[in-house]
Amino acid sequence: MTSLTDVWPLFGLRLATPRLELRPIQDENIPAAVKAAESGIHAVGRNPFSTPWTELPAAELGANMARWYWRCRAECTPESWTLLLGIWYEDEFIGCQDIGAKDFATLKTVTTGSWLKQSVQGRGLGKEMRAAVALYAFDWLGAEVAESEAADWNGASLGVSRSLGYELNGTTRKAWGSKAETVQHVRLTPEIFKRPDWQLKVDGHEAAANFLKVT
Repeated sequence: MTSLTDVWPLFGLRLATPRLELRPIQDENIPAAVKAAESGIHAVGRNPFSTPWTELPAAELGANMARWYWRCRAECTPESWTLLLGIWYEDEFIGCQDIGAKDFATLKTVTTGSWLKQSVQGRGLGKEMRAAVALYAFDWLGAEVAESEAADWNGASLGVSRSLGYELNGTTRKAWGSKAETVQHVRLTPEIFKRPDWQLKVDGHEAAANFLKVT
């Protein structure tokens, strides 16, 4: 019998760290993702996202999140892909870590972004989940560069980047919702990556890699 994972192999991918499980968000996980976001992600007036999706009215937030998950799946091709990995901690959905690429076969470069609900922030989980996708990118996908960015006032995100060895990679001025922000770009390579003292466990890689044509 054909399963959903047979049809969409990315759903079979699993990354495990000492405290976290990262796996692609499926439709059945969307309510938990919405609940986590509704519980609060950041302080009022300090939106860390260039698209201020967390500021939508509660009645619109869930549908907007669902649209984003479906759009990323619909537009996923070997030439341009984004994996939206849900984060589970103690069997609870607590956030999302994405990893994506354009023209990966040529550039061997991935980008990342993430969010965590406020009640679990400050425990080192953000660093752990970023380390997980960096390990997956370098050791499993064969990436040569991992890039990220944050508003220059976002000390938490930039602190995670520094702790893992990212180098500063210039600034740009971007529209950040209805405001302009200075955005700090950061860049990581395998040579400067400050690897964690634990091993990443990966399941479902071969089928996912074949699907994305990164083998």
